[in-house]
Amino acid sequence: MLRIKELQVAYGNICAVKGLNLEVHQGELVCLIGSNGAGKSTTLKAIAGLIIPTHGEIHLQAWRICGRPEELLARGLALVPEGRGVFAGMTVLENLQMGAYLRLDDIREDLEQIFEYFPRLKERLHQLAGTLSGGEQQMVAMARAIMGKPSLLLLDEPSMGLSPMMVETVFQVIEQIAKQGMTILLVEQNAQRALSIADRAYVMESGLITIEGTGEELLHDPRISKAYLGE
Repeated sequence: MLRIKELQVAYGNICAVKGLNLEVHQGELVCLIGSNGAGKSTTLKAIAGLIIPTHGEIHLQAWRICGRPEELLARGLALVPEGRGVFAGMTVLENLQMGAYLRLDDIREDLEQIFEYFPRLKERLHQLAGTLSGGEQQMVAMARAIMGKPSLLLLDEPSMGLSPMMVETVFQVIEQIAKQGMTILLVEQNAQRALSIADRAYVMESGLITIEGTGEELLHDPRISKAYLGE
């Protein structure tokens, strides 16, 4: 589904990603963990076409990504950015409809599925997204992306700034949609929770992948426990 080869991304003279290699296979939930400044969000922005790499290749299925973010949703890629990025002046319903704007089929069944994932959104359906709590806005951002029925969903720090209860809700939904067959690349600082649901995982440090394995292997790796799990 996704193949990244020798990816390098720089901001001026600062090289944020330094030759990254990563793969996500169809139907997998893959997580990318690491400390702040490791290059995780930069990697997602490059995949989403928001940043042009200085070197390397990114392929979504057989198509090479090189900018052109406006084409990526039509090709099956959706990004839930760090910071949510909801359309604040639109209602919850309008945000969800925007997520499905390229679809030509009936979206009503998928809306009902969204309300099963996030019952609170049904209660807030006609409320402006900008007036919602941070956790509710995260629900809207995720639901909007899911409404596009992407073949690859990119999630950038979905639990950041949320209450423990809301974090659990978000991870339960991620786990549900993964079990239903959606391919997911998850960037997340809550390493323990992310590794507990991931099929495979990568650890990123200073712009490079330093460790990779199954989610379970990394969850019980002493190096990971010491650096990211507080053990």
